[in-house]
Amino acid sequence: MTRKQTRTAIILASLAVLGVAAGLILYAIRDTIVFFYTPSEVSEKAVQPGTRLRLGGLVEQGSFVQGDNAVYTFAVTDTIKNLKVSYKGQLPDLFREGQGVVAEGVLQGDGTFVADTVLAKHDENYMPKDVAEKLKEKGVWQEGQKATP
Repeated sequence: MTRKQTRTAIILASLAVLGVAAGLILYAIRDTIVFFYTPSEVSEKAVQPGTRLRLGGLVEQGSFVQGDNAVYTFAVTDTIKNLKVSYKGQLPDLFREGQGVVAEGVLQGDGTFVADTVLAKHDENYMPKDVAEKLKEKGVWQEGQKATP
């Protein structure tokens, strides 16, 4: 082999090894990727039951129910659609109806969302970035607007 052929073979072998490494990395992280959706997007995109996702929006007024054994149910809305959420655990101190919330969990076959993590805003002027962007797209949230208590 000539010097040029050897150099080409080394470059091609290096690219093949890098391609395999990138493929293995992507395969390894596929289970940790969690997509963010609003309730409208969950119904529009026909998200399959058992899919892990982040659900964001506002806690619907009058939907919060405290059950037995620290099980809470509430609805998350983007003012167009809403989705019933069930959560077992301790809710954040600032969690309340009408406030922005992001819940991470699994969509069930009956259309309810079972959350294992619930995040609430931390002050009156803050709305989680993903939630604010989705609500702005729907024409519901304007910059500088405060959430209703």
